[in-house]
Amino acid sequence: MTITPMEIHNKEFSRSFRGYNDDEVDEFLDKVVADYEKMYKENMEIKDKLALIDDQIKSYKKMESALKETLITAQKTADEVTNNAHQKSELIISEAEQKAKQIIEEANKEVIEIKKEFERNRKQFKIFKSRFKSLLETQLEMIDDEENLFEYDEYDASPVIEAQES
Repeated sequence: MTITPMEIHNKEFSRSFRGYNDDEVDEFLDKVVADYEKMYKENMEIKDKLALIDDQIKSYKKMESALKETLITAQKTADEVTNNAHQKSELIISEAEQKAKQIIEEANKEVIEIKKEFERNRKQFKIFKSRFKSLLETQLEMIDDEENLFEYDEYDASPVIEAQES
């Protein structure tokens, strides 16, 4: 039970035969009332300030909660972005590796085809060379044979035809 300054001020004591001096008691009670009233007001101000601070704390806790949620959401978003980027980079690397393998395989096939073509051309060249050489030799033999048909006399400019052996 809280006593207000007014209750102290209005308090009346019963009188007895050898009681206290009324003036001293009243003077003392006035001092008590003044001090109590001062403390009562200070207490009320402190309660008001405490209520205000309590409201501010509640507000700050709400802001803290909102900030925590925001940070959690931001962290989740950052993690998702990082994971997506990592997955995308792995996919790009994988596709690039497969493309590189494909290019290398195609290049190897092309090298093999070029080697085969080179070998075919080299064989054809050898065959051509052999045939051409054979043709030239045949032509040279024919020229030699023709030359033998006509023998010239050193002093006579007319050709001497020799009988060919058949």
